[in-house]
Amino acid sequence: MSTRDTQAIQGLKSAIAEGKNWYVAVLEATRLWSSPEEDYDGRHYQYLVDNEAFDWLVLAERLCEELDGLISEKERANLLFFGIPPIELSKDEFKNIIGDFKYQAHLNYFYGILVEKFLILAVTEEIRKKKRVLGLNNDNGIVDEAYQRIYDATQFALLKQFRKERHYPQLRSISLSELNEFTYWLFKYRIKGRDKSRVASDTKKALTKLHGLLKLKTKSLRFSPSESQ
Repeated sequence: MSTRDTQAIQGLKSAIAEGKNWYVAVLEATRLWSSPEEDYDGRHYQYLVDNEAFDWLVLAERLCEELDGLISEKERANLLFFGIPPIELSKDEFKNIIGDFKYQAHLNYFYGILVEKFLILAVTEEIRKKKRVLGLNNDNGIVDEAYQRIYDATQFALLKQFRKERHYPQLRSISLSELNEFTYWLFKYRIKGRDKSRVASDTKKALTKLHGLLKLKTKSLRFSPSESQ
């Protein structure tokens, strides 16, 4: 662990001990954090993908490991599993706390990885619905059809090209860290090969899908059986 990371954890614990809201304290520690990835307690944490896309919630999860018993488990779960913070901050407040560099890298992750995954999901579901209308219940090849529609190539061909460019082995499986890197590569590949109107349309479709899921998650959280009893 780097000196800055150690200072970030020490500062986090001190801030909470002094009464600062734990979410704000985690964001302040995020600003100080320097390691792009880390092995901790038997798990590999990847915070920065391709040196550009910052998954701040993974870092928040890691930092929360240092706060066992110091914060509300419900608030912690709401943030890490539902993306719902214990207090609302504006975009500017969030940016000012974590810093310009990490905020831009956070946006890279949001649009380049999270939104890209939801674009693939949205198009896959569009194709599945059309097949159901036609009475076709076989989903074989549906993912490749979605990739063809979005990227003009199959998932296999794109993954092979990605690995060739990065000098990665052509394995039959893929790790989560490589999948995130591949997704970010797909985002750049799509941006480069599409006109601006098509990119904007695809992004809107993905954001609609993402916001729809978040709305469902929030609704289920508010009306969970445990809360109503």
